[in-house]
Amino acid sequence: MDKIVVEGGRQLNGEVKISGAKNAALPVLVAALLTDGWNTFKNVPDLRDIDSTRQLLTHLGAAVERSGETVRINAAGLNNPEAPYDIVRKMRASILVLGPLVARLKRARVSLPGGCAIGARPINLHLKGLAALGAAIDLDHGYVEAKADRLTGADIYFDIPTVTGTENLMMTAVLAHGTTVLRNAAREPEIVALADMLTGMGARIEGAGTSIITIRGVDALNPTTFTVIPDRIEAGTFMVAAALTRGQVTLRGCEPAHLEACTDKLKLAGAKISVEDKGLTVAGGDAFNSVDLRTQPYPGFPTDMQAQFMVLMSVANGLSVISETIFENRFIHVSELRRMGADIRVTGNTAVVRGVSHLSAAPVMASDLRASASLILAGLVAKGSTEVNRVYHLDRGYQAIEKKFAALGAAVRRLPA
Repeated sequence: MDKIVVEGGRQLNGEVKISGAKNAALPVLVAALLTDGWNTFKNVPDLRDIDSTRQLLTHLGAAVERSGETVRINAAGLNNPEAPYDIVRKMRASILVLGPLVARLKRARVSLPGGCAIGARPINLHLKGLAALGAAIDLDHGYVEAKADRLTGADIYFDIPTVTGTENLMMTAVLAHGTTVLRNAAREPEIVALADMLTGMGARIEGAGTSIITIRGVDALNPTTFTVIPDRIEAGTFMVAAALTRGQVTLRGCEPAHLEACTDKLKLAGAKISVEDKGLTVAGGDAFNSVDLRTQPYPGFPTDMQAQFMVLMSVANGLSVISETIFENRFIHVSELRRMGADIRVTGNTAVVRGVSHLSAAPVMASDLRASASLILAGLVAKGSTEVNRVYHLDRGYQAIEKKFAALGAAVRRLPA
């Protein structure tokens, strides 16, 4: 298992290309199950989760080809309704195949998912919605079994906004008879991207990006070509890194409109940010101000950026309060930051961060994908050499992050543990 070694104290300067978004690529690749023929996806990041998705789709009977950043999928051979534990345990997004399998094969047997240990993230809202559409649901020996001879549109209300739940039911409803309305739906850019892709296949969807999405079912869909949107969390991570190291970094290929919550908080902290067409430049100031934040569903501050922003607050002037409202276990990285000298006190879902003059290098352990990134950020400004262990999580969501940091001037390298 690899580790990342970071020598602190170097500014980041230059340009970095933002990769395609993992959280947008996964659902659109799965949506290829809804039609026969070759679908073409561009700007697909090279990540472990993408490889797991390719493996899963192939297991289900789809043909999958990859060349560079382009992936082609043909689900004409879709014949297997079971997504097994050995594949699904690697990635929670595997649950997204549940709806398309029921829509195409009239049945599905999908293992309950795994992934990062950041919270329960139950799928009850997925199952409630599928049942409303006419599927019979059974939980058996760690698997979800769903069957439906006929799916019929329904009015579905989510108790809380759920990104994968919205995606799953949207993909199911496009082939249901009649009209489906999803209320209190998630509003993330990845939802809009999936709706755009499905619309390109012939689906009839209105309201994506708002809390009410209306889907009018069609009899069949057609293959399409789709370009994956840029990764707003990777972009946010590099924005924090630029500010944290007091450097100046231009992000190419990102979407500034998707980053407004991060941009606002970084400006309040003292960073200088200029927005360009399909990009932006971040420059760090001489000192950082403490800023409070509360994670919220989009368009609020993303939970996937909480750990990275906490690193910045660890060396800011004053006291900041960070509230995590999305996942109950998303402060696991705090104990590792404390090992590096951060002054953080956690009570329930709130972390109080008192800025210190500097962080000190230490061996640390990554607990999940975004915590891995936060510990690398901490290493960038810590005095000495920081070893971030168990970084396999990184490869699930960041494409060659150590190479991108190195190209900006960081002393970062990957070593076998």
